[in-house]
Amino acid sequence: MKPTPRFLFLLVSPLLAFLTACVSPKTDEETHARQQLSVIGHAYRPDGRKPTLPALTSGSEATEYLRFALLNHPRVEAAYYDWKSAVAAIAPARALPDPQLTFQADITSTVMSLMPGLMFDIMAPGKRAAMGREASATSETAYHAYATVVVSTSAELRKAWVELAYIDEAVAIRHQMAGVLDQASATAETDYSTGRGMGTLEEQTKILNASAKLKSDLRVLADRQTAARARFKAALGLSRDDPEPAWPTAPFPSAPLPSEDALWKQALAANPQLGAMRAMVEMTMMQVAVARSARTPDFTAGLMADLKADPLMYRPTATMTLPIWREKISEAISSADSRKLAAQARLSAEQIGMAAELAQMLFMLREADRMLAYIDEAALPNIANALRSAEAGYGTGMAGFAPLAELRLMELDMRLERVDVRREREAALADLASFVAADVPPDGLLTTTASSN
Repeated sequence: MKPTPRFLFLLVSPLLAFLTACVSPKTDEETHARQQLSVIGHAYRPDGRKPTLPALTSGSEATEYLRFALLNHPRVEAAYYDWKSAVAAIAPARALPDPQLTFQADITSTVMSLMPGLMFDIMAPGKRAAMGREASATSETAYHAYATVVVSTSAELRKAWVELAYIDEAVAIRHQMAGVLDQASATAETDYSTGRGMGTLEEQTKILNASAKLKSDLRVLADRQTAARARFKAALGLSRDDPEPAWPTAPFPSAPLPSEDALWKQALAANPQLGAMRAMVEMTMMQVAVARSARTPDFTAGLMADLKADPLMYRPTATMTLPIWREKISEAISSADSRKLAAQARLSAEQIGMAAELAQMLFMLREADRMLAYIDEAALPNIANALRSAEAGYGTGMAGFAPLAELRLMELDMRLERVDVRREREAALADLASFVAADVPPDGLLTTTASSN
């Protein structure tokens, strides 16, 4: 018997009905994940391509350098596409398996029956929704991994910037020290050779040793500058063979520090690692729901038609799983519950550690502020007073040049100490900015950012 239109309709109708059943509606979590990806994707990779990078100059603002680094760095790109892959995996997770085309025949000396058919695996909608929510929670974890990379890339650029600025200031001060030592050496040599003044051979030797040490320090700083520039270039996502970027000349800008309570609230809202811990808790909760849904049976349904029979014969088929192995199901649920409790404990531990970390960072900042206040309000003014007295004594011939040179070197040493303290303070500020995700430019690369720090 040849297939008739009526046969084809009867055979295809169940297919259409089951295909309709296969369409699982999006959950609220999936809708949120796709909207979030759309917003960030429009800012990060519009039309699936890298946008035009900012043209950097030595006078470019910090936000331009940060935007360049975040749009260009391959580490950020890898994290973004990992997240995008996790979002794309939500729909397959909540969908039914593909239908199966079946075929059966009875053959003796001739073909007795020829039975094509269709078979479908059917899950309860609640089970599919739970699997979709689990995949959505996994994508949220991937988003926070992406956010962590964005924040760490911003922090690395800021630290490299701070290092470059420190080296430039340290080199400038040491060049001033070299000028003082050259003048002191010439004066001591003249006094010693003419027998006038207070120059001695011991004094000349001391100055020569100090000059040699200073030249060694300058060579070290030159090497350190080379390493710092390589670090800054890498933080921008540039390879070794790429052209050198424009090196920033101004210090990295810093806004006034908020109160400790305000910082803690920002950290709770924006810290990416804490967000990842929360997403892990949510994911394990969804895993518990999926494990509990194993108690619900799954079904298969199908329909076959014997093309050799006249009249046409249909053979419906159906199967149902029997979730009777209670121990297996209960242990799977227990395992998922344990993962949830472990994730909750890790979240609590992370919050405890964050509180201690915030206190330590604030201590370092306050310690640096106290040292800067001591240098600016006591040490440098006292040295300035002594310098005025020494200059007056040298001008009247009551004292030699050596005490004056020593005081000038002392002042430059103190200014160098001030640069060191500022570097430590800026490094602590960079850690704090990373702690509250404050350095990410407001260009839509993250859905939640704290205020700039």
